Order: sequence, then C-alpha cells, then structure tokens
Amino acid sequence: MSKSSKYVPQIVVRRLPRYYRHISELRDMGVERISSKELAEKMGLTASQIRQDFNCFGGFGQQGYGYNIEQLHKTIHSILGLDRGYKTVIIGAGNLGHAIANYPGFQRRGFNLVGIFDNSADVCGTVINGLTVKHIDTIEEEFEALKPDIVILTVKKQSAHDIVERICPLGIKGIWNFSHMELKVPDGIKIENVHLSESLMTLSHAISEIE
Repeated sequence: MSKSSKYVPQIVVRRLPRYYRHISELRDMGVERISSKELAEKMGLTASQIRQDFNCFGGFGQQGYGYNIEQLHKTIHSILGLDRGYKTVIIGAGNLGHAIANYPGFQRRGFNLVGIFDNSADVCGTVINGLTVKHIDTIEEEFEALKPDIVILTVKKQSAHDIVERICPLGIKGIWNFSHMELKVPDGIKIENVHLSESLMTLSHAISEIE
C-alpha cells in the first residue's frame, strides 16, 4: 500500500487513525499477520469495507495470507504523516491545554511539543511537562526560533480569531482547534476543528434510541 495522488474520500481518511490504533495494538501483542475478516471482526466493520479502504491507497495483502502487521503498521504510519516528527505548540495553558501537554500518546505518535503559550500572568513562567509557559505576546519571536508545524489552539472562543490571524503568517502548516469556533485559514494551512461536546451528544442520541 502506498500514497496515491487519486482522490480519497474523507470518510476513509477519518478511519485511518482507527486502523492505526488497532494495528498498533496487534503489533504490540506480537501478532504477525491478520486477515481482512479478522480485522473486520475486531473493528466492527466488514472485510469488504477494509479491502475497499486499503485499495484507496494502492492496496496490499495476499489472498490466503492476509496482511502483514508490521508492514501495515509502517505504511499507515507513513500515510498519516507520523514519520515527519511534526513540531507542535499549545496556545492556551488552561485545563485542556495542560491535559494535552501532559498526554504521552502524542509524543509516541511523533508529535513533538516544543512550546506552550498563554496570556495569564499567573500561568506564564510555570512549567508544564518540562516546558516553561511563555506569554502570548512573544509568539512572533518564539515561533521564529521554534518553527512549529502545528498549533494546538485551546483558547476561549472570543480570542481565537485574533490569534489565528497572528499565527497564520508565521509558517505553520496546521491548526488543531479546540476553541469552539469554526475558524477559516488561508490556503496552504490545514485546520481540524474539534468540538468535544459533539461526540457526547452523538452518544446521547444513541442512548435515547434504545430507551
């Protein structure tokens, strides 16, 4: 399986991290190969769906053998860009920003946290996961030195737009936005708008359907 220039449906792209998580677990367990049927049962999908998804990226695997776990892990790792070692910074060192900074899973996935920023005098100067929180007024200077690829935005909705206008010209490649505001960015910068409550509301709907 390899990266392809053809259009890949977004719903397939959204499934890739889930594939990666399950394949990583199998790899850690010492599993060497798995069939599409076995993987489908583990993930609650169909074998046909898995084969279709993988074919979007060229497809691989051998009939009667299945998928080599190590190869599958390396390939999806590369497709997701996890081999790039992206440098990340957090803007907003409140409860959510603090939790994200201390989550070890990001480092294991190749996301290297290099800076944390906030505008609170009570927070600036404190140390989170080995990094000193810098004041947001120093962003331009600090970004020039750090050269981050991804900004994790955990600020209040009211200040999100102004911050994005400041950081977009500073060479970043993407924004992971938790500000509860749908933000638009210039061409060449990718953004993932995250609304935590939406997942909870989806669960609420599912529960209401069976009550």
